[in-house]
Amino acid sequence: MPLTFAPVGKEATVCGIRGKDEICRHLENLGFVVGETVTVVSETGGNLIVSVKDTRIALSKGMASRIMIQ
Repeated sequence: MPLTFAPVGKEATVCGIRGKDEICRHLENLGFVVGETVTVVSETGGNLIVSVKDTRIALSKGMASRIMIQ
């Protein structure tokens, strides 16, 4: 399921990234790699603040929907 459906405060594991190569590379450079644990810190209007690799990152709803979790 997409990262946008993850509940706030619950850990999830990245299982894939959808999109063009340049978008995938950008998200991988931010730390969203397959097998990495992510936690949604907060959600405002569909936009997310996510904790990944001890860093907090703000993602738009569109970008977060490209990150698949399990």
